[in-house]
Amino acid sequence: MSILDVFSRVPDTSTVGEVAQTLHTADLTEQLHQAIETIHFLEEQLVGEAGLADVELGLEDRSWRSLNISSEIEFTRAGLLQAARLSRVMAVVNPLIRRGLNLRAAYIWGDGGVQITARATGQNDDNTAEQDVNAVIQAFLDDKATRKTLTSAVARERNERTLGTDGMIAVALFTKPLTGRVQPRLIPTNQIADVITNPDDDSEVWFYKRTWSPKAGETRTAYYPDVDFRPRGPRPLRVNRDGEDRGEEIYWDAPVAFLAVNGLDDWHFGVGDAFAAIPWAKAYKEFLEDWAKLVKALSRFAWRTTSGSKRQAEKTAGAIRTAATADPTTGKTPVGGIANMSQGQVLEAIPKSGATIDSESGKPLAGMVAAGLDVPLTMLLADPGQTGARAVAETLDRPTELMAGQRRDVWADYLRTILEYVIDAAVRAPRGPLKGTVTRDEWDREVVELAGDTPRTIDFDWPDLTAVDLKTLVDAIVAADGTGKLPPLTVLKLLLQALGVDDIDEIVDEMTDDQGNFIDPEMSAGQVAVDAFNRGEDAAEALR
Repeated sequence: MSILDVFSRVPDTSTVGEVAQTLHTADLTEQLHQAIETIHFLEEQLVGEAGLADVELGLEDRSWRSLNISSEIEFTRAGLLQAARLSRVMAVVNPLIRRGLNLRAAYIWGDGGVQITARATGQNDDNTAEQDVNAVIQAFLDDKATRKTLTSAVARERNERTLGTDGMIAVALFTKPLTGRVQPRLIPTNQIADVITNPDDDSEVWFYKRTWSPKAGETRTAYYPDVDFRPRGPRPLRVNRDGEDRGEEIYWDAPVAFLAVNGLDDWHFGVGDAFAAIPWAKAYKEFLEDWAKLVKALSRFAWRTTSGSKRQAEKTAGAIRTAATADPTTGKTPVGGIANMSQGQVLEAIPKSGATIDSESGKPLAGMVAAGLDVPLTMLLADPGQTGARAVAETLDRPTELMAGQRRDVWADYLRTILEYVIDAAVRAPRGPLKGTVTRDEWDREVVELAGDTPRTIDFDWPDLTAVDLKTLVDAIVAADGTGKLPPLTVLKLLLQALGVDDIDEIVDEMTDDQGNFIDPEMSAGQVAVDAFNRGEDAAEALR
């Protein structure tokens, strides 16, 4: 029986008992898992007064292992939420975790983020009825809701930090059925309570169960379909179980684009990038605290005196205190104060040879933090290292660039999924800006094709991870242009990207005609008219 039967408006009476039994078994199983987790938690609390701290800072050792229904070991949802809360706290209060996450965001998004364009602009040379897909994409990307959720600098940094602490983000794509306009909204990850999949294929996600409290004392539950899940037939708006309305809505017009990182092949949720580094960040913090205490102790007991009697020892101590008394006018203790000693008395500094006060010995702990976050140790500590170690630091930076490139690919795939949904919604809507056909393939998956042989390819242009001198980069572009092998429009885009221009599309539009042909700013009006005439166009219209 399909799980969609559970969400049907009018259930089949012949299967009501089967549905009820299935749901009852699933509920009992979940309650059993929760009871086991509670027992484990209480047992750990009985170990000692430090039990809670151990649970919070030692999640990688215990309180996570539980068998799910398929007998596979996976982190429980409660454990992941607890790990996310801990990671969020550490991202605020721990300098190493905070800097590591900032470094990752800076490497990944670089200078100015990513330029996203669709190849179909409605302007081509073969006079086919190509549609302007890029206009739809740019309208979505420039929308205030999209900038607030996905594309602004603040949104990019926030979302990458959320992946670092929570390991996942969820964006609901609220869609107007009549016009196809899409507005994204973030769903807090702690509100995603469960993931419902195809019972015959666990990798095919159907719904995301959201539980939240809009106000004190009130709890709501709703289901959001996955962005790729579009079943046949009627779509009920509320969950119906055992013939009763459960008051749980299904938001078909707000599918969720879900992104999870650091998971395994059979996981539906992710783990934050910072989680593996938290124990080592805590250990390095404690090491520095102990080092500071040692230095402070040595500064308080800097001198040793030897006297022949108790009276002489007291007299010597008084002389030392008198010499070290702070100046009442300046409040500072005099350096090199004089202590008058009697014959036979010795005053000497406490030897430091047996005391280890080198803070550099804690770097291996910081190195584990750097390894957990995939950033170089030299940059994590804002320390260039020993003299002559610059080459080593630069070598260590290459793996970080590869890490950033890999995460960029993840973001590009995620954004492409959202943008393809935006294109599909523009086709499905009766008053949508794009035209096309909606069919189903042999696997019963919905397929949307654009009319007029319009391609739906989307390009992502990221800033170069390798720091290249601007003059060198511009010289290379000019040299490439001199070969005559690159179209002028391509050279223009490369120059604008090298100069860090934000709105490249607007400048490109200003330097192209209605057919998308590049207009050389140094070309005379007569040459423009001649070129238009040679292409079979109206020369007078080209001069306007």
